Amino acid sequence: MSSLSLPVFSCSLDPASVSRRLAEHAADAISSQGHRSTVIDLADVSLPQFDNDQVFDSDAFSTVHRVIDEADGVVLAFPIYNWAPSSTVKSLIESTGATGAGRRAAWFDKVVTFVCAAGLPHSTMATGPLAQSLMLDFKCIVNPYTAYFAERDWDGDQLRPDRAGRLDKTVSVHVELARLLQGRTYSSDWEV
Repeated sequence: MSSLSLPVFSCSLDPASVSRRLAEHAADAISSQGHRSTVIDLADVSLPQFDNDQVFDSDAFSTVHRVIDEADGVVLAFPIYNWAPSSTVKSLIESTGATGAGRRAAWFDKVVTFVCAAGLPHSTMATGPLAQSLMLDFKCIVNPYTAYFAERDWDGDQLRPDRAGRLDKTVSVHVELARLLQGRTYSSDWEV
């Protein structure tokens, strides 16, 4: 069985980001299963906000587009703010999903997993519109095991054992889906 490329994007600009810690745990769990995974921290990459213009001229755009395009699957770790995924994750998808002027979206046919940090446990459905967009626009396979963690799921700096188990299961399903779809016979593009 060949090693998969399964990068994890940390989509928080907060210096004390909880979702960044979750991203690091996810990448470690993927690597422990024998696959290639690194955390691409958007706080370090400095990807410009999506403007459908100058973002495409940045080195950061070229880097993240290539990483996503070459990946077998992508984990998106992000905070939930105001009952929705952070604007940073949306901007990442908008810029690397844009087409025109010779560009092709990087997201087609990717296995995508969400790892979320939130203050309250009430926004578990907040990823629904993002998942729908990825599925309908880019024919992504969205992992049905979203890892969603609120403040009450932590004991200090560690996830409670039952919640850490959920993160590990979510990552294992991500790896399994990517492995099963590695030999798919179809390739998607913009189509209705």
